[in-house]
Amino acid sequence: MRTIVGLDQRSRRRRRVGHPAPYAASLRRMEVALVGLAGVIGLGSLGYMVLPVTEDHTRFGPLDALYQTVTTVSTVGFREVHPLSHVGQIFTVGLIILGAGTVLSSLGLLVEAVTEGHLRQHLERRRMDTEIEALSGHVIVCGYGRVGRSATEQLVATGNDVVVIDRDPARFEGCEVPHLVGNVTEDDEILRAAGIERARALVGSLDSDAETVYLVLSARALAPDLIIVARARTTDSKAKMVLAGATRAVNPQLIGGRRLAAFALQPDVAEFLDVVVHDQELDFRIQQVEVPADSPVGGRTLADLDVLTRTGVQILAMRAKGTTGFTFRPAASSVVQPGCVLIGFGTTDSMNQLVALTAGEMTAST
Repeated sequence: MRTIVGLDQRSRRRRRVGHPAPYAASLRRMEVALVGLAGVIGLGSLGYMVLPVTEDHTRFGPLDALYQTVTTVSTVGFREVHPLSHVGQIFTVGLIILGAGTVLSSLGLLVEAVTEGHLRQHLERRRMDTEIEALSGHVIVCGYGRVGRSATEQLVATGNDVVVIDRDPARFEGCEVPHLVGNVTEDDEILRAAGIERARALVGSLDSDAETVYLVLSARALAPDLIIVARARTTDSKAKMVLAGATRAVNPQLIGGRRLAAFALQPDVAEFLDVVVHDQELDFRIQQVEVPADSPVGGRTLADLDVLTRTGVQILAMRAKGTTGFTFRPAASSVVQPGCVLIGFGTTDSMNQLVALTAGEMTAST
């Protein structure tokens, strides 16, 4: 990313929250030119109104002064509203010299912004910023390399809102997902701009483990309850990321190796799990459902709820709140506690019914 020297505080903040330097600098020049043009028109209009610029000492009204100024600086020169005195002629000459250059410069910058797409990019950036500000419960993906791109595609395919952050604007060529350009290891402002306080989860997949650890520390400080999933390149890094505050640390190489072995030894089992978990065209899902803290089903057993009959979901496992282990194939006498997680297998509709049941939107069996 090109470094722009001499940007004021507002420009530096714009770059931190995801405005790439190339068109941000062009737009800044446009702002300066338009301010200069407005200043010339304002100064000219004021001069025609207050100075003795007419032969008969007639004062220009606001509209006449504006008309005279615009026709002068644009070099159109239709006519003089009032005959000018020597003072008026000298003032008009100065206005032409000052104003013509300002007008030509401003028009050149406007044409450049339109023809090079800077104005379009700016409007697109503004639209995307507005879209990001409206998001809630979304997932932030930091790092848009191969792993980050793959995670983004999966999240979007499953119907999740995603905001992507990367410091390399070239990686976003053709990207339709809301994104920001910035370095998450240098300033927390980029994470705030991505709506980290409103986000559901954050996926960290930066270029190095040290950067990812720093990201985890920053994200955890900004959002104590956020789910943070970090990519680790080594086993040692996984432990450090968890200590830094990551909810989970994942080593893609390790997982990839295990999947290769699973496909070699038990291809049908591996393919079944792969299809159930990742294939969006298949209606069956393995999905987790967290029982709300105020759920009316809290304290009742699976037999009481008759989950399989009422929802069509087969409960594969349960995890009690605050524990790390699972209870596999829980018995009918297992108690559903508030805050526990149910791992179920069923269709999309049946999983939605299970969510409704745990939320109290379906009347539980008595």
